[in-house]
Amino acid sequence: MTDETLRRALAAGWATLESEPTSGERRLRISPLPVDTAQGPLVAAVDHEGHRHLLIPVHANRKIRPGIDGPVLQLVKRPLEDEVSYQTYADLGCLRHDLRDLFSDLCVDILATAERMPENPVKALYGVIDRWKALFQTQSTPLNPQQIAGLFGELLVLTRLLQRDPSAHRLWSGPTGHRHDFTADTSAVEVKTSTAVDGRKPRIHGLDQLDAPAQGDLWLTWFRLGKATTPGQGTGFVELIGQAISLCDDESALLHLLAQAGYRPNDADRYRGACFVVHEERWYQVGSGFPGLTREMLVGAGIDVSAENVEYTIDLSGDLPAPLRHDQVSLVLDDLTRESA
Repeated sequence: MTDETLRRALAAGWATLESEPTSGERRLRISPLPVDTAQGPLVAAVDHEGHRHLLIPVHANRKIRPGIDGPVLQLVKRPLEDEVSYQTYADLGCLRHDLRDLFSDLCVDILATAERMPENPVKALYGVIDRWKALFQTQSTPLNPQQIAGLFGELLVLTRLLQRDPSAHRLWSGPTGHRHDFTADTSAVEVKTSTAVDGRKPRIHGLDQLDAPAQGDLWLTWFRLGKATTPGQGTGFVELIGQAISLCDDESALLHLLAQAGYRPNDADRYRGACFVVHEERWYQVGSGFPGLTREMLVGAGIDVSAENVEYTIDLSGDLPAPLRHDQVSLVLDDLTRESA
């Protein structure tokens, strides 16, 4: 269906609804649109104040992305029920009459994208909104080689979690500034990555980075990466990001996390040449006998802690502490995804 056909259908739907008597407060007048999905058709709507809405059908247990609640656009989860049906929607509304034309353009884009993605219309919604946001974003500062390697290591863990649970991006807390890279209710994982050819000497940032969650467990993951030197060798940085996005059930939420980590899709060409081989991977449980310095340890030793911004290096180059076996690592990943459910 062409954009012009969709535009006419949308305009006709809104016009018909606006000619009807005003609905009661918190009620919507609705008109189905000719774009069908696995959850049902998209719907044009008008509320009691005359604001225009586009409703995207979703499963009742689907969470809707927060944060779109401004003076112009508002996105909420809305159930609609009549005598014969009950359906939940992602309700995108425009709260300014003077921006109706621009809102129409946005909605046509959503309709056209949802028509191509009928199995996941809310993903189409998020993708279109993010494309429009990109129009107003300034160019980001490129990631340096150390940052690229660090993010690559976190993405290696993230893709394994997403293979177990498509919503596991919710566990990725590193980009938001949390002291650990992945956090669940009682478990956490801190990822350390190096491109050094020998030694295992991760840098620890702060006196709380090696503190486990309350009554929980902390795991430290160590990756040694090498640059791929021949075609077909290793995994590309941009390729790994693409794998994570394809596995994730909320592409837009993951893109937002990537942006917080310093990567934006518009910058992909900058990183096409970054390709790594994983030469070594080790997982450790951070506990008794694990090298480190924590606030709790210092306080327990009777030392008054007033230092801030503490950074130090630990040495894991020897055989101790012993790393986890492969089957134990799988159990850690399974437990993390179960905690996030």
